[in-house]
Amino acid sequence: MNNNALEHIETASIDELRHVQFVRMKKTLEHAYNNSAVYRKKFDEAGVHPDDFKTLADLAKFPFTTKKDLRDNYPFGMFAVPQEQIVRVHASSGTTGQPTVVGYTQNDIQIWSDVVARSLRAAGLTNKDIIQVSYGYGLFTGGLGAHYGVERLGATVIPMSGGQTEKQAQLIHDFKPTALMVTPSYCLNIIEALERKYGTARDCSIKTGVFGAEPWTNEMRKEIEDRLGIDALDIYGLSEVMGPGVAMECLETKDGLTIWEDHFYPEIIHPETGEVLADGELGELVFTTITKEGMPVIRYRTRDLTRLLAGTARTMRRMDKIVGRSDDMMIIRGVNVFPSQIEEQILHIPQLLPNYEIQICKQGHLDGLHVRAEMRRDTEHELMNQLCTQLKNKIKTMVGITVSVELLMEGSLPRSEGKAQRIFDIRQPISENYKSA
Repeated sequence: MNNNALEHIETASIDELRHVQFVRMKKTLEHAYNNSAVYRKKFDEAGVHPDDFKTLADLAKFPFTTKKDLRDNYPFGMFAVPQEQIVRVHASSGTTGQPTVVGYTQNDIQIWSDVVARSLRAAGLTNKDIIQVSYGYGLFTGGLGAHYGVERLGATVIPMSGGQTEKQAQLIHDFKPTALMVTPSYCLNIIEALERKYGTARDCSIKTGVFGAEPWTNEMRKEIEDRLGIDALDIYGLSEVMGPGVAMECLETKDGLTIWEDHFYPEIIHPETGEVLADGELGELVFTTITKEGMPVIRYRTRDLTRLLAGTARTMRRMDKIVGRSDDMMIIRGVNVFPSQIEEQILHIPQLLPNYEIQICKQGHLDGLHVRAEMRRDTEHELMNQLCTQLKNKIKTMVGITVSVELLMEGSLPRSEGKAQRIFDIRQPISENYKSA
């Protein structure tokens, strides 16, 4: 079999795909109701039963699952199989509260490996590739999820994990990987290390980057592609649903992420009313797993804001780039602001780097934003005030609020070794000593 061949379901008719989804959804609802005390209680309280599921549209009758449900049933209360069938657990970092724990059966691990391998094939990779995995290993799903997918593809995996940035660059130079799997923000750190050590990053062996675990803009993509000389592709996943490999951007189109709908059924809802929205409308992404055994999730609210689009490279629908998370949205003087909007304006200025922080602070009695960004090393210091004003005006024009801006020299802001933290709530008057416009 051609190692890069598409699976039949990827190009099946929409009718065939919907039939597969219906059959798997029906089985999943029954499995959840019969084997999970949490879901039995939720369904009963909502007055709905798996027998009420007659068409895919009937999914809207069933209750949502939220991160609170997972936290309230910490650690293993969401599992729907006996403990001896669980072969692995993962957990979120728990930085914003109680960690969320997920459990996998052997079959779940197999399916996860299959969808990551499918994602890598969609990125144009084959068993001839050498892939450096620089997502963190451990309880975070990124590292091991990617690792098993690379092995399932038959490619060579370099299990580097996150951190040790200089060593990352050294291994890229020595082992000559053809692809890199990493968060986009940490990729920039690796690029900087390659540039320091070898003068440029463009001449290295990497041809393809598979980037996920955090939202990133098309401007960030261009920055990475230009400095590393690669195709930068988006992969999507979240631990509560499976991990990386829920959706993947296809190399031939680069027009949004194809959702592997034969395993993960997507909906878009209005974030406040919960109403299901039509394809093409912007709202909150919701997933139902339709093949997971260990911990099925029904209508899980991801908090990610995007829209569903018709398939192009595959029959399955695409999700647009995530514009932000509903819980990352800042409301400043009545205006909704997402970090990605600020990032976009920073990267429209060639002298600025995509390393930045957004501080929510008090400006008088009102909430305000203070943006800290870095100038490229070769930028003349005398341009600082001019660039501050330029960025401030761009944000005002495109986002609709006035912010204060502080520019620093390259290397001044902390570097992330995984998911970058962009927002800091300081809510105290900003210092008059800031070099700002």
